[in-house]
Amino acid sequence: MEIYLVGGCVRDQLLGLPTKDKDWVVVGASPTQMIDQGFRSVGKDFPVFLHPKTQEEYALARTERKTAPGHKGFAIHASPDVTLEQDLARRDLTINAIAQAPDGTLIDPYHGQQDLNNKILRHVSPAFSEDPVRVLRIARFAARFNFTIADETKVLIQNMVTANELTHLVPERVWQELSKALTTDQPSLFFTTLRDAGALQSLFPEVDRLFGVPQVPKWHPEIDTGIHVMMVIDQAAKLSQDIAVIFAALCHDLGKGTTPIDILPHHNGHEARSIELTERLCQRLRVPKDIHQLAVKVAQYHTHMHLLMELKPKTILNVIEALDAFRRPQQFAQYLLASEADFRGRPGYEDADMPNAEVFQRCYEVSKAIDVKPILSAGYKGKAISEILTQQRTNAIDQLMKNVKQQRKN
Repeated sequence: MEIYLVGGCVRDQLLGLPTKDKDWVVVGASPTQMIDQGFRSVGKDFPVFLHPKTQEEYALARTERKTAPGHKGFAIHASPDVTLEQDLARRDLTINAIAQAPDGTLIDPYHGQQDLNNKILRHVSPAFSEDPVRVLRIARFAARFNFTIADETKVLIQNMVTANELTHLVPERVWQELSKALTTDQPSLFFTTLRDAGALQSLFPEVDRLFGVPQVPKWHPEIDTGIHVMMVIDQAAKLSQDIAVIFAALCHDLGKGTTPIDILPHHNGHEARSIELTERLCQRLRVPKDIHQLAVKVAQYHTHMHLLMELKPKTILNVIEALDAFRRPQQFAQYLLASEADFRGRPGYEDADMPNAEVFQRCYEVSKAIDVKPILSAGYKGKAISEILTQQRTNAIDQLMKNVKQQRKN
């Protein structure tokens, strides 16, 4: 029996990154031998065991053979005669196919260390194409490590797209990879890598359509909407590690990909389409409810942030109420972050402060500070209570906005 450390743990060690879970492969052992040594069997699809003391996972060396579409369509062969090199050969990328012996010796039959040094993502074997989720994973690694995909691997991915292999992806796996990619330092690389490999249109057509679409002229006509959205999600990742904020930033302008060019200069002609496409994307990927709701709200109301100084006090209050800010202040804070990322997602504005975000926050605070108790004490009942409360909140916002405008004028 020989035991080796494998996979992401070895890769991250070589990159000088902190390591989390350790994965081990066992060569030359049978399930019976593992159990006899105190390991506990937990594998359903293939032999995996938990160490009796560390509870780390130890998998028997195995090979895989594709038998049906989808990520479960594999025949697994695990036996003492499977070699370490055979086990490593079934892995997705060369950088993930490096093993480490107990004495620290590295076993690297597919030159993963060389690819690490050159910042290249390369498939180990043609078996890469047997699991379409690997296309998402390789794009996520590109975003995480700022690596590029090898030319021959791009060709393999393009062949997978042509063969409709990506249609076999289940929503949960797409969302799992997307949500991980959104929390990298530069999530735009996930999408631009997929686009460069010819896979973005198949996986995220709503995003792919944004490239080549002009931005609103009064903003920055030198970049198209696709580039703008990529800049926005990178800014969102700098402002927050909250997946909901970054996903909302991704979705905020989706409607521009299907809105006629002559409507776009009016700046808000795409909002209804953005809401519709965000709803479809969230339903298709089965996005968690709270993330889904925020994305729709940001798609609907992000332009109100930019136009805040032009809005009527009642309109500002309507947006605050539509965001359910009084009951869910966290959602309002997320909206402000996503809108600020939108503001910063333009050349020259990457490090700029967004004054309107602070003003919008103050509008929320002064309206929230209005106490309903005096209204109740005055004897108002039923609908009159909400009407007076709304009027007092509107007046508070009106006074604040007048003060802000006067300060900016001075």
